[in-house]
Amino acid sequence: MCLVRTGETMSITESHVCGPIDTPLIESTIGAFFDTTTERLAEHDALVVRHQGIRWSYGELRQQVDAFAAGLLALGLKPGERVGIWSPNNAEWVVTQFATAKAGLILVNINPGYRLAELEYALNKVQCAALITAAAFKTSNYIDMLNTIAPEIAGSAPGQLAAARLPSLRTLICIGADAPGFIRFDRVSAMATTQHHEALAALGPTLRNVDPVNIQFTSGTTGSPKGATLSHRNILNNAFFVGRTMGLRERDRFCIQVPLYHCGGMVVGTLSCLTHGAAMIFPADWFDPLASLEAIQAEACTAIGGVPTMFLAMLNHPAFSSFDLRSMRTGWAGGAPCPIEMMKRCLSDMHLRDFTNVFGMTETSPVCLQTSADDPLERKVSSVGRIHPHVEVKVVDLDGRTVPVGVPGEFCTRGYSVMLGYWGDPQKTKEAIDTEGWMHTGDLGTLDAEGYGNVVGRSKDMAIRGGENIYPAEIENVLYQHPAVADAQVFGVPDDRFGEELCAWIRVKPGAAMKEDEVRSFCRDRIAHFKIPRYVRFVEEFPTTVTGKIQKFVMRQRMIDELGLNVQKTA
Repeated sequence: MCLVRTGETMSITESHVCGPIDTPLIESTIGAFFDTTTERLAEHDALVVRHQGIRWSYGELRQQVDAFAAGLLALGLKPGERVGIWSPNNAEWVVTQFATAKAGLILVNINPGYRLAELEYALNKVQCAALITAAAFKTSNYIDMLNTIAPEIAGSAPGQLAAARLPSLRTLICIGADAPGFIRFDRVSAMATTQHHEALAALGPTLRNVDPVNIQFTSGTTGSPKGATLSHRNILNNAFFVGRTMGLRERDRFCIQVPLYHCGGMVVGTLSCLTHGAAMIFPADWFDPLASLEAIQAEACTAIGGVPTMFLAMLNHPAFSSFDLRSMRTGWAGGAPCPIEMMKRCLSDMHLRDFTNVFGMTETSPVCLQTSADDPLERKVSSVGRIHPHVEVKVVDLDGRTVPVGVPGEFCTRGYSVMLGYWGDPQKTKEAIDTEGWMHTGDLGTLDAEGYGNVVGRSKDMAIRGGENIYPAEIENVLYQHPAVADAQVFGVPDDRFGEELCAWIRVKPGAAMKEDEVRSFCRDRIAHFKIPRYVRFVEEFPTTVTGKIQKFVMRQRMIDELGLNVQKTA
């Protein structure tokens, strides 16, 4: 039986809890909610992007968003079409997020670290009609990479691309640069006429909050990313409840250091700010601990979010003690196991007295469990909190039966926050969401008698490095492409900085030879940098069961022993 959380005290014997329903769900679209908020808070700070020198009020953000949304319609994009964005954090990303929602388009988040094969797969999997891209980022020249996949770009008229390998892609928009075949981002708005602005206004009431508005890719166990498809209702409500649970309020100033392509940036970052009237503060285009510390002090930030790696980098920065962080009050940490000592330091050294721990996954919009601002200290640092409003969580055994409190099992969740499905993949959707609507997270954990959750492991073969979910099968499939590799097994091992690092055990074909650097070099041009194994070992055989099943947990323990790795107790 599910016990509904109605107050601060509860007692359960079975690991099944339901969130309170006293606060109604938001039943508007993101665009309609955006219009209401920007009108009400027109003079309040909305967006500060320090690396671009941008400082907009909510009224000014509304002007930018409406103009760009009308420009997207002028380009011939139709409601329901997919628009990809491949860029680090910037004002254009934020404008695109709200403009696509208002225009009835589905925003597709593309990881800035993607290489050619990953980019091509993502664009084709969801049939992107348009792509908004930065010109370059770090060592990646995005323009050159796109021209490699689609050499037709250079000779095409802007908005009229016809590429053999990217058959659905028609329009390319470049942020901050001119390039043959691309339209500059800042010229799109000027393409809209009065007719397009009128069409945009008329479009709003026709959109439904249950329509898809966003696709976020998660790594697949078969080596191919899956497009988790989320609705307005999914992410707008989740952002609201995450913000409310951490005590976010009007005139708060939220330091958003998580990348926007991640749900931590665009849901519990920008959308949490929108739903509570807070200002979005971006320290840099990509996480930099010094930039975050500088932004907190200069902008008097009151809230912050991030994965444990980010907080550890700030806390351990040589200049940390020189910054005045007394404006800080609240925020969230999640995306990977949180070391207890790190949580304690966030509460004390960073003045985050209302800091919260979150648990969830992209497919659940993302949060279903969260500690609250007024939880006792021991709960804040040693659990992932209690059930969110309007959702359910249960812990089940291998047979799908709900287990007693304190007994480990798989976390399952259902409610408004569960994704619509994996785009174009009904079979994978069916495997993830059962016939009763339960999303099987693959995370192993427990619920205690008061409904607090604790993550104890993962049932899926997945590593989490610095908040990035990585499925070893994807890296293994790349390694198998090397002519010298007979077999490869990849798994995660503990790491003080990133939570986990990847290790590859490789069996080399008879007569062949390989070196560690050769393995990494081979991976470098085929997968994102964070998926490249840090540790490589060449072995004669893998540990197996009597029936021949490979035992990755044995490999993991051997590496922990060999490397003398520290296995921290985590929340």
